[in-house]
Amino acid sequence: MSLLHLCQWLSATPAGTAMRESPWIYSLIESIHVLGITALAGTAAVLDLRLLGVTMRREQVSQVVELITPIAWFGAAIMFGSGLLLFWAKAENCYANPAFRLKLLLLLLAASNPLVFHLTTYRSVASWENATEPPPRAKVAGILSLVLWSGIIVAGRAIAYYH
Repeated sequence: MSLLHLCQWLSATPAGTAMRESPWIYSLIESIHVLGITALAGTAAVLDLRLLGVTMRREQVSQVVELITPIAWFGAAIMFGSGLLLFWAKAENCYANPAFRLKLLLLLLAASNPLVFHLTTYRSVASWENATEPPPRAKVAGILSLVLWSGIIVAGRAIAYYH
């Protein structure tokens, strides 16, 4: 079975049809999705701005990470769960949608960014977390995150305009 056939089947299931054709279910899921994105991208932006030395300069980076991590994980769970439901409802339309494909690529990159950051730069956080001017690699991680999450949000909105 090809990916296209899988998407067509998924869209045609009773659940996919019900979500897509309901006057309120799809909108409710979409609203929940936006709240999840807000929680995840919002907490990422707080850390990113700290990594850039723009805000919270007196706060240790590790304390910021500790405070935002539960909210970020909660937002990620809500975003991915509701995103899967949105995809399920319109999988066939999403299959060939360039904005959807771009969003998935950006999501992959956005998920990789903190992983790389935590496996590299963050390991030495004790030596630089009190500095008002974080190291260049921390700044790069912050800039990448802000750019990627902005791109994800724009691409997500653009999905509705490509058919």
